[in-house]
Amino acid sequence: MLKTVIVDDEPQAREAIRLIIKNYNMNLNVLAEAASVEEGWQVIREFHPDLVFLDILLPDGNGFDILSRFSPIDFKIIFITGNDNFAIQAIKYSALDYIMKPVRFEELNDAVSKARDQINKELLDLKISAMLSNMKDPGRKMEKIILKTFESIHLVNIHDIIRCVSDKNYTTFVLTGNKEMLVSKTIKEFDELLSPSGFIRIHQSYLINLAHFVRFDKQDGGYVVLTDNVRIPVSFRKKDNLFRALKGLC
Repeated sequence: MLKTVIVDDEPQAREAIRLIIKNYNMNLNVLAEAASVEEGWQVIREFHPDLVFLDILLPDGNGFDILSRFSPIDFKIIFITGNDNFAIQAIKYSALDYIMKPVRFEELNDAVSKARDQINKELLDLKISAMLSNMKDPGRKMEKIILKTFESIHLVNIHDIIRCVSDKNYTTFVLTGNKEMLVSKTIKEFDELLSPSGFIRIHQSYLINLAHFVRFDKQDGGYVVLTDNVRIPVSFRKKDNLFRALKGLC
């Protein structure tokens, strides 16, 4: 049974989590609750939980302020959020789990199952490091992303990604320094994740980082040249989107 703490400033949200845990016999032992950054920090220090349900927006700050006080972080985390799009984006880039309010059993149960399987604390520290880096300045684009290959977990600077190449259910990340990483997710998933960070899909098989755009060549239907001197075809249907994106950079 996982020792559990709930940090959320909304009493009804805390109650909803408690009731779901109790009614569905989720084998979580709720030891304490808190409604602010200061209270959350204190109860986590006092009870040494295995799992923390952590609200993002709190009256005296946010959940990330609590995490920044712990090093290393030796508890598992499930974030709770209403509609903070920037925070959700930072969490996704960091490959962490979250549930939306109002809390529902299916989402909570899925997040708890993933938390139980999360064994590697060094990996958790890496994910938290990525998230805190991305949360430094809400006015800027995300800086880091977690990429999982078959052999390792990588913390990657988004600026170092030149392009993503589709290979059916896999995606190859081509990075500066002639590095490549094969990740077991589709390019569609990364298109949705990375588009707010200056990436654009120019072909069914290619997602490029506009920070590495050099020029557009009109020959043979149209090609984009990137900083590694590779020519990437632009599909007819994607040209208008590309030109609009380039115009926005000017």
